Amino acid sequence: MALIDQENTTDRIDLTIGGMTCASCAMRIEKRLNKLDGVTASVNYATEKARVDASGPIDPELLIAEVEKAGYTAELPQPPSTEQPAEVDDDPSRPLRDRLLVSIVLTVPVIAMAMIPALQFTNWQWLSLTLAAPVVVWAALPFHLAAWTNLRHGAATMDTLISVGTLAAFGWSIYALFWGTAGEPGMKHPFELTISRMDGSGNIYLEAAAGVTTFILAGRYFEARAKRRSGSALRALLALGAKEVSVVRDGAEVRIPTEDLHAGDLFVVRPGEKIATDGVIEDGTSAVDASMVTGESVPAEVVAGDAVVGGTLNTSGRLTVRATRVGAETQIAQMARMVEDAQSGKAQAQRLADSISGIFVPIVIALAVGTLGFWLGTGEGASAAFTAAVAVLIIACPCALGLATPTALMVGTGRGAQLGILIKGPEVLESTRTIDTVVLDKTGTVTTGRMTLHDVIVAEGEDRATVLRIAGALEDASEHPIARAIADAARTELGALPSVEGFSNTEGLGVHGVVEGRAVVIGREAFLADWSQRLGDLAGPKGEAEAQGRTPVVIGWDGAVRGVLVVADTIKESSAEAVRQIRELGLRPVLLTGDNERAAHAVAATVGIDEVHAEVRPGDKVDVIRRLQAEGRTVAMVGDGVNDAAALAQSDLGLAMGTGTDAAIEASDLTLVRGDLLAVPDAIRLSRRTLGTIKGNLFWAFAYNVVGIPLAAAGLLNPMLAGAAMAFSSVFVVTNSLRLRGFKTLNEGAAS
Repeated sequence: MALIDQENTTDRIDLTIGGMTCASCAMRIEKRLNKLDGVTASVNYATEKARVDASGPIDPELLIAEVEKAGYTAELPQPPSTEQPAEVDDDPSRPLRDRLLVSIVLTVPVIAMAMIPALQFTNWQWLSLTLAAPVVVWAALPFHLAAWTNLRHGAATMDTLISVGTLAAFGWSIYALFWGTAGEPGMKHPFELTISRMDGSGNIYLEAAAGVTTFILAGRYFEARAKRRSGSALRALLALGAKEVSVVRDGAEVRIPTEDLHAGDLFVVRPGEKIATDGVIEDGTSAVDASMVTGESVPAEVVAGDAVVGGTLNTSGRLTVRATRVGAETQIAQMARMVEDAQSGKAQAQRLADSISGIFVPIVIALAVGTLGFWLGTGEGASAAFTAAVAVLIIACPCALGLATPTALMVGTGRGAQLGILIKGPEVLESTRTIDTVVLDKTGTVTTGRMTLHDVIVAEGEDRATVLRIAGALEDASEHPIARAIADAARTELGALPSVEGFSNTEGLGVHGVVEGRAVVIGREAFLADWSQRLGDLAGPKGEAEAQGRTPVVIGWDGAVRGVLVVADTIKESSAEAVRQIRELGLRPVLLTGDNERAAHAVAATVGIDEVHAEVRPGDKVDVIRRLQAEGRTVAMVGDGVNDAAALAQSDLGLAMGTGTDAAIEASDLTLVRGDLLAVPDAIRLSRRTLGTIKGNLFWAFAYNVVGIPLAAAGLLNPMLAGAAMAFSSVFVVTNSLRLRGFKTLNEGAAS
């Protein structure tokens, strides 16, 4: 292994890999890189990335050269940019889509003419050749190129079988048309279901060649569409920050792009604006909504000297902030790296067909060659020998295999979309079988993430409606989320609210003003104590509210405390039932949150969760997932915030609430559009059912091969019987997949 100077080397290198067509490609690259001294490589087919850890300095060019020797491309990834990327023209799914559409248009009449004798007009076989040739040569070109690459490196994958089988069927059809009897005018394909030996000179297999190509292209197209999303989570994270910022230069405010901001610059954040970058407050007080980053449902009060995080929202006062970290050093950028790290380290999702093809493909090719040699050795003649050999390749061609995954996935994901469940790809389904732990983020997942008024506790002799009306009127003048919750509840319950005079806001403590001739004070207990107003008998109810993890707000006027208003994040009505269903699936629910211990345990007790991890920061959420995985658990994570994105990517199965952020949705494997926690057990059940259908499809597809290959090798396979068997296997796969349309949620009726 070549070593170079430490300044130009690193002990960890990430590479972007190109040219992989299946999971076995990733395995081949990984195996080649791991042969280098001191190198441990992990290649992720889904994200098309390789992570290389080395015990010492290593030249990146050496790694790139090794990947290229294996027949693939590699490059160092470009650093992420906070600018929104222009629309990408080289969408990898676009050429596949074009090939698929052309193939469908050309293949449908070829199959129809081959399978329906009534459509076999004079010289129909030549029209079939004209239509099938572009499909086999142009549309299937990616398979042929991949097969050639595999051949040069002494390997065989499903691409090899697809290429060899389609070319064999096409080549034999050309032989039968030009040198056999299949090209004669008036030739018919009689629909015979008999087993007999023949020389094959009058048979064409164009429908098999074109049909297999089209079916496999369909599967690759849907796969490419799912894989294209892999980088979107990072872009969503980086897009959270403000685009422009007001910097203080020579005593004046100047608007500049955020990327021109430097550490040490002084910038201004007005109410309603995002904080441009990480920094420390120099002047001003406010409440900062950091829920998008920290998961805290209640905005945090900040004063001079407090640190703030870029991307968070200033909800009220004007702040002057000194930038401490910019660009790649900010917390959002670090979270983006965590997402990328977690994605790169995720276990490879082996396609079931690819895992079998490593053994199946070489055996089929060996059987075809052996069949050819056997019949030539017995003196049956070259025509009969080639017929039997080609029949082996044709009957083994993965027609039903090409349908097994995409049809079940299409039907399963289509049904899921109707139920508000979006499944991102077939590799996602494999994790649902093995998960045993479901980690639920609290804010926005188990709870609504919005502050609401839960209770109004009044002092003896006070009227509840009066306390609520006066509190709502005063709080209506404030923009604080807690104030909005009180004002909205008062307006909903009591109607129009009275006006306020002399409103004043003491940041971080409370507000005061005159309502209906009363000098009203609302806020923290200490704030009212400054006005010589004591809790008295209300101290008990206030403490009880705090013990439940709720936020009590005290109101008083005319020298006395009149009531306590209890505000809290609301638990979703469906959460307790969802947790019960999760337990019925044999899974262990875990609550994970950035909120305080009391609030977390109160919520957990309400919905029926025993294990709680509270006061967890964004980076720690990933650590909690890793610790659970280190204990031998297979973990599913449910979340909705940016702070959940890295944990969603690190988990074995990530489920994002569709009401959450784009970063969380893109980092997840499943998206729950409904925003309802009941969608979690539904998603797991649907995913398991879809995976079971795919496995059933693959079993019968291979069973068809196991039965058909010996008949083909014996020279007994009538081409129409082979065509009928292939059609039946395909129809079975499609019909079996369509059963997923009947999947029902537990709330719709009987479990499906």
